[in-house]
Amino acid sequence: MSGSSRSLSSSSSLALPSSAAASARRREALRGLRDALPVLIGFIPFALVLGAQATQKGLSVLTVPLMTGLNFGGGSEFTAMSLWTNPPQVLLIVAMSFLVNSRHILMGGVLAAYLRRVSRRRALGLLFFMCDESWALSLADARKRGVAHISLPYYLGAALGMYATWVSFTWLGAALGPVLGNLEDYGCDMAFAAVFLVLLKGMWPGLRAARPWMVSLVVAALVSRLVPGAWYVAAGAVSGLAAALVLGEDA
Repeated sequence: MSGSSRSLSSSSSLALPSSAAASARRREALRGLRDALPVLIGFIPFALVLGAQATQKGLSVLTVPLMTGLNFGGGSEFTAMSLWTNPPQVLLIVAMSFLVNSRHILMGGVLAAYLRRVSRRRALGLLFFMCDESWALSLADARKRGVAHISLPYYLGAALGMYATWVSFTWLGAALGPVLGNLEDYGCDMAFAAVFLVLLKGMWPGLRAARPWMVSLVVAALVSRLVPGAWYVAAGAVSGLAAALVLGEDA
């Protein structure tokens, strides 16, 4: 009996750290989800707009969440919809989507320094759910806590909340778009810019370090005024990356 009691006591003591760690991970994930709530609310209007635009271009209600779930990049998806024709110009859409999403190369490089203790397979899974907002929130949280690595449960809480919101509301926009009409008439398209302005405020590195952003903005604006089509997307992306390389060490 005493041997059995000792065995139960020993197993309980071994289970406590694991249980405490699981509880801590849940709290961190909920903290990430809570911090992401304002962004999630901002996701809803322009997710509805994208879903409605996609069905107007001929995509089915089931194709829209498939697109947003596999790509998970709002900027490139809006670009693809703006360029969509029947039949679609696949190479042009792929090239422009790559350029829009090329910022993720730099973002992933920054995040990689915070994932040194994670296996490559797990890191690739985590990076799949990376978007501008989850990246910014997680880095800001790590810097705020003064640590050299992000909290993975915090990151996942924020990222998975954003992923679920984006996919579900783009699907809802596709389903309700024909009923609601042009959602841009309600100003929903302004939510996209509003979310990025809020993120910019939270991640503002100072005027000196933000010079690549300024270069990208000015070049994209000029090209959009002077060159027809969507070439401003490529111009903004390439000029921003070039400015970051040239000014990186001095920024």
